[in-house]
Amino acid sequence: MIQPRIFILLLVLLNSFSTISFAQPKAPSKAEIKNIAKQAVKYLNEANFEKSISTAREVLHYATRIEDNYLTAVSYNIIAANLDEMSEFDRAIFYYNKGLSYANKTTNDTIKNFINNNLGNVYCFEKKQYEKGILYYKKSLEYSQKEADTCQMVFTKLNIAWAYFDIGEYKKGLPYLEYTNKYYPKFGNESTIVVQNMLNGMYSSYKGENKKAEAYFLKAIQLGKNNGSESDLSYSHEEYSKFLLKNRDYKKAYENLVIFNKITEQLYNEDKLKKADVAGIHLELDEYKREVDKIEIEKNIQAQSLKQSRIIVVLFILAMIVLLLLMYSLYKNYSFKKKVNRDLTIANEELLIAKEKAEEASLLKTQFVSTMSHELRTPLYGVIGITNMLLDEHKELANSPHLSSLKFSARYLLSLVNDILHINKIEENRIVLESLTFNVLDEIEMVKNSLTFIAQNNNDKITIKVDPAIPEYLIGDKLRLSQILMNLVSNALKFTKNGNVTVIANLLKVENKSHFIEFQVEDNGIGIAAVDQDKIFEKFVQVGRSENDYQGTGLGLAIVKRLLTLFKSDISLESEIGKGTTFKFTIAFDHDPALTNEIIKNIKVDLSSSQIFRILVVEDNKINQTVTNRIIQKNNCSCIMVEDGFQAIEILNKEVFDVVLMDINMPLMNGFETTRKIRLKGIKTPIIALTAFAKDEIIEEAISAGMNDIMVKPFEPIKLFKVITDQINKTRNAG
Repeated sequence: MIQPRIFILLLVLLNSFSTISFAQPKAPSKAEIKNIAKQAVKYLNEANFEKSISTAREVLHYATRIEDNYLTAVSYNIIAANLDEMSEFDRAIFYYNKGLSYANKTTNDTIKNFINNNLGNVYCFEKKQYEKGILYYKKSLEYSQKEADTCQMVFTKLNIAWAYFDIGEYKKGLPYLEYTNKYYPKFGNESTIVVQNMLNGMYSSYKGENKKAEAYFLKAIQLGKNNGSESDLSYSHEEYSKFLLKNRDYKKAYENLVIFNKITEQLYNEDKLKKADVAGIHLELDEYKREVDKIEIEKNIQAQSLKQSRIIVVLFILAMIVLLLLMYSLYKNYSFKKKVNRDLTIANEELLIAKEKAEEASLLKTQFVSTMSHELRTPLYGVIGITNMLLDEHKELANSPHLSSLKFSARYLLSLVNDILHINKIEENRIVLESLTFNVLDEIEMVKNSLTFIAQNNNDKITIKVDPAIPEYLIGDKLRLSQILMNLVSNALKFTKNGNVTVIANLLKVENKSHFIEFQVEDNGIGIAAVDQDKIFEKFVQVGRSENDYQGTGLGLAIVKRLLTLFKSDISLESEIGKGTTFKFTIAFDHDPALTNEIIKNIKVDLSSSQIFRILVVEDNKINQTVTNRIIQKNNCSCIMVEDGFQAIEILNKEVFDVVLMDINMPLMNGFETTRKIRLKGIKTPIIALTAFAKDEIIEEAISAGMNDIMVKPFEPIKLFKVITDQINKTRNAG
């Protein structure tokens, strides 16, 4: 391949850049960013890859900051070129493609031309995927023709001819060689003339025109020596050696291959780029040397032939004896294996029966958990809803300890149900971590506020310490992090009276975009005995009940440990009886300001909460009817209540509603069947499932029935009206 292909392209690409100094304390201008890119190319040409990549990354930072697709493409092209020169070809291809994706967003055909050409180089001459590489070359040609850049066309067509010749497709490569022969005098250069003569020699050799071929090869070698093009000179010696070998001139072939090897070692020594495959070159050199010596050692081989034949006969006899013994052994073992196979078949049948029973038991367990969660959530929805109604309607009860205890007890029971469901989901691998932007301090403050009631009851104080080095915004699954902290802090409060619970977050280290945050939850409570420390993370295990009755199922720490495995993390503890306990764990979160800004920009703000909607509620439970009706009326919306699916279909045939809130588990006809019948009538009103079932258990059937979304009871009213508003707006915009 033409050695200066990447250097030339990058220099042409940046030849108009200014000479302004690239070190800028503040955000530089586009001209200054281009100058930084020029410096990265300079480092690349000097083989200072570390500085070149570092400088190119600086260009990438500024380019993405000002959202300049052209400069982004340039930076990725430089990074890929460095990796290409360091023989990191797969990574080079990755960054070339990244650059091409940004280049295609611009109207600049030059950058598209160069990146396509570079990809063609890598695929053809490094990955040996010629078909794919030639497609990139041809794409590069399209941009050259569009720009009327004949110089670049000559350069690229020479590469295509070389690629075709490498795979023996001389007829396909000939038109490209003829083009370069025609236009070289005007548009060629000292580098391409060496390769051009070499390719003419290869084609003449293919045609059997040996004198003509030898003349081209010798001319290529002479030109390579004259203009100092060491790489092209080495390839010329290599192709000339192949030509000589083809014509059985082994001595000269060997001599030219030695020259090729010497030049290659000089160009690609380990200190410079560490990419020369010297062992492979020596191996090929030895092959040619053996061809030269083949005639001289042929007599010795013939002399040893008879002796080897005798040895082969003896070995054959021994092999036959071994084979007969093996056959006898196989025959003797056949009956034994047959018996073992029969026993294994019986055992497999028993295992299949046991497997089916285990799967049936697992299914029954899942169904039981689902049914129990529904049956418990339905009354809890009523308890929590009516408690809120009492607090709203009777302000004098706002400070009532009885109502506060009732509300806390209901939420505690709901938390218990959720814990059982959650441990079940984790064990069935049904949880996938999300990527959301969040603030560490805000999440810890939220946990503290949620547990204020427990802290006040135990006369405890919650303290928060967050390392100021932690970035303001991180990216990760903030919901799972909050759940982990909620379980640990509530556990600490449970075992601490008149004491302190401290939540600490420290930045341990930074690797690329990953920020490793160590979290600590400390308390000065009763502590955990050493004998109990290994078992507290098991399900349904509790310690300390001999002296005190601590509430809970023993699932909190089990959930914490299993959630941390999703983060590829673990938890440790230090504890001493009477002095307290400290839990520690570390999670790596990403910090990406550009992605964070994009996420924040895409957050939709609900500005329609003041709208008055007409809502149909399909609910058979009287208590739930009362709670849901109160929530809807409190948000300035009108509510019509029906008790079953038949009434819902009847009223929808007569009246128009903005949205339907549909219960799932109803007598006569369930919510899914009711929704299907509504959709069959052509009614497009948004339907939101209002159910006590877990969302992931019914989502598939809900979507197939024609429902638009799902809300799980109990729910926060603000979340319900957010979903209602979104679905109404989607329906109106679609109409």
